[in-house]
Order: sequence, then C-alpha cells, then structure tokens
Amino acid sequence: MWNPFRFFAAGPDAPRLTDQAEIDRLYRRRRLSVMLAITLTYGIAYTCRLGLSVVKKPLIDGNIFTAEQLGLIGSGIFYGYAFGKLVNGFLADHANVKKFLATGILMSALINIAMGWSTLLWVWVALWALNGWFQGFGSPAGIVALSHWFSNRERGRYYGIWSTAHSIGEGLTFVGSAALVAFFGWQAGFIGPGLLCVLVAVAAYLFVSDRPQTLGLPSVAEWRNDFATGPQAAAAAAKSTWQAQISILKMPSIWILALASATMYMTRYGMNSWGMLFLQEARGFSDLQAGGLLAMNPVAGIAGCAAYGFISDKLFKARRPPVNLICAVMEIASLLVIFFMPGNNPVWLTIAFLAYGFSINGLVTALGGLFAVDISPKKAAGAAMGFIGVFSYLGAAIQERISGRLIEAGTTMVDGVRHYDFSSAIWFWLGSSVASLILAALLWRVKMRD
Repeated sequence: MWNPFRFFAAGPDAPRLTDQAEIDRLYRRRRLSVMLAITLTYGIAYTCRLGLSVVKKPLIDGNIFTAEQLGLIGSGIFYGYAFGKLVNGFLADHANVKKFLATGILMSALINIAMGWSTLLWVWVALWALNGWFQGFGSPAGIVALSHWFSNRERGRYYGIWSTAHSIGEGLTFVGSAALVAFFGWQAGFIGPGLLCVLVAVAAYLFVSDRPQTLGLPSVAEWRNDFATGPQAAAAAAKSTWQAQISILKMPSIWILALASATMYMTRYGMNSWGMLFLQEARGFSDLQAGGLLAMNPVAGIAGCAAYGFISDKLFKARRPPVNLICAVMEIASLLVIFFMPGNNPVWLTIAFLAYGFSINGLVTALGGLFAVDISPKKAAGAAMGFIGVFSYLGAAIQERISGRLIEAGTTMVDGVRHYDFSSAIWFWLGSSVASLILAALLWRVKMRD
C-alpha cells in the first residue's frame, strides 16, 4: 500500500564524501541549481494562484458571478492556503523538498485546468480552496531548501532573491494571463497557466535537491564554517525538530509578527485581487492597460525583494525593523497617489506603482517570512513560515470577503451600466497598511536568534 509519509520523507544520509574539492564542486553546483529552481518554479506556479484576479471583469460583465460571489470564491483560496501553509510548513521540515514542491505545483496545475470547464459557484469555491491547499506546499518547501543549502549569514540575501518569485508570478499573471484572457476568453486565464505548470512541476522535481547530507555532503553550516553560537544555539541543538516547532508558539514576537503580516496581506491582496477592477472601472483603463500598470508592481518587486535582503544584511547588520519602517512609509505614500491623484497622469501612476511594488515586496520578504525565520530555531524554519502564513492568508481571505461586499455595496446600475464606488474599500486597504506599520514597529528591539 502506498504510504504518503514514506514517499515524502527526506532521504537517508549517504556515506560522507572525503574529497574536499569534490565537496566544494557539488555544493557550488547544487546551490545554484536549488536557488534557480525554487525561485523560478515557485514564481511560475504563482500564475495558478492569481488567475481569478484577471478574469473578474469578464465574469461580472457576463453575469456569471457577482462581485460578492467572486469575493466568496476568492476567499476560498486564502483559507485553503492559510491552513495548507500551516500544516505543510510543519511537514516540510521533515520532507524531501523536491517531491514536496513538485507535487504541490502539479496538483495546483490540474485544478486550474479543471476551473476552465465549469461555472457552478460551489464547484469554484471548492476547487479554488483546494488549489490554495496545494499552493501551500511551495513556500515551506522553498524556505526549508534555503535553510538546508544556505547558511545563517547568507540568509537575508538569498531569501531576498527567492522572494522575487512572488514578483515573477505576479508579472506573468498581469501580463501573460491578462493577454490570454483578452484574446481567448476567461477560460484561458486558468487553462493556460495550468498547462504551463504541469511542465514546471517536472522541472521542480528534476532541479531541486534534498538535504546536502543525502548526497554525502556535510551540513551547510560546516561547509561554510557558519555555526550558531551561544546558549540559545546550544539549547536549540539539543531539541528535536518537533520540540523546536512547538517552541515558536510560546514566542510573543512571533504572534505580533503574524498580526503585522496579516494586516499587510490585507492590503497586498486587496490590490492583487481588486486592483485590476479598480483601474478598469474607477480610472477607465482597458484590460491590457490595467494589466500593464499592475505589472509595474512585480517589476519593481524583484528589485524590492533583493534590495531588502541586501540592505538589511549589509547596512543594518541583519536588523529588519528599520527597513520594515522605510518600506511601510513608502507603501502608504504610493497608495495615496494611486487612489487619490486626480486624473490619469501616466508618469505619476507608473512611478506610484513602481514605488508600491518595491515597498510591498520588501514587506512581504520580511513580515511574510524572513523575520520569522530569523527569530525562530533553524529546525523549525518551515513551521515558522507556516505559522506566519496561516495568519497572512487568513488576513487575505477576510479582506476578500470584506472588499467584495464593500465594492458590491458601492455598485449601482444606471441605464443598464454598472457604476462602482471603491471609496470604502480604499479606506479599508489603507487602514490595514497603517495597522501593519504600527504592529511591526512594536518589534523594533527584537533581534536575530543566535
């Protein structure tokens, strides 16, 4: 009988290699392969998470679903992802991440293909929630792979590079998926990414590696001579993986960080899920024009993720709170321009979306995971990501329902034409960003774990 726990279990340690030149060669090659694979495959898999964002207008205009129903459907993926990321985060610490990541991407791809063949509300809610569960394989697998192959002093920089996956996926969605929908109809927004991600799942299996020890390599801490020191490190080393995972639940800073991430995700997914409709209806842009503006977010987000890790590591000696504050202020200022600037000046809107993308992705890098990994035991990296993730995506799910209702309440019909009032939703999104800034500021004195 097939045993899923045995299938996903990390492989046994191989006999230890003794040739230092061979160890160095294998480490360099595998680290490059792992870094590229977890970034690109997770990034492309994002297109199977955001399909609903680019098809809302044709679904509403075609009288297939209302804005409130789309809010219900959209919340499904966030609830599924929140609990999936929590459970899968705990499992990923024990798993062979190449199998774990590939399976999640493949199942998400198949669900997206199925979404293009039905318009029943309950089917969409169920499938989109299940899609969230399998999307929840990706982030924990990525952070566990990073913790296996990159040492403590490198974490900020490489985590920042990996975090560009969000921006890659958003860019492909708001340009590629939007183009598919514009030319082939709303079904293509699901089927196209689904077919692509079947191939991406194969690539994840081929190019992601299990723990270094399964290849006969020493741990990355030993190879890089980057051992944690001090009483905290000794205590952490004495704990089992399960004990380390449970210990994070006793940390007040983790709970505050989780709430800061949850409120930040309310704004993030408010823009991701409803930004397209806002630009189309409130500012009068076409599908491709709106997609082009939203694509500024991930373009700048790639720089924001990489810059966050480098700046916090190099300029602030791995202290995250100062950079969090800078990013939060920049994010709120850019949103004020996007929402309240009179007219449609393309230069100012482009600058605002670039600033928003840079800052929100810096916050996603930190509040959404890096800060949690910094202050948690290394053995519990996946669990820390899962814990933050469940709060983050519960926040996103709650936002989806609230935003859908606020937008629906502000919709009127005049001579058979829909008119939207986004003002209530806008203040909700801005208030969430301010709440996140305040909560993150409470962690100003929290330091990286030894």
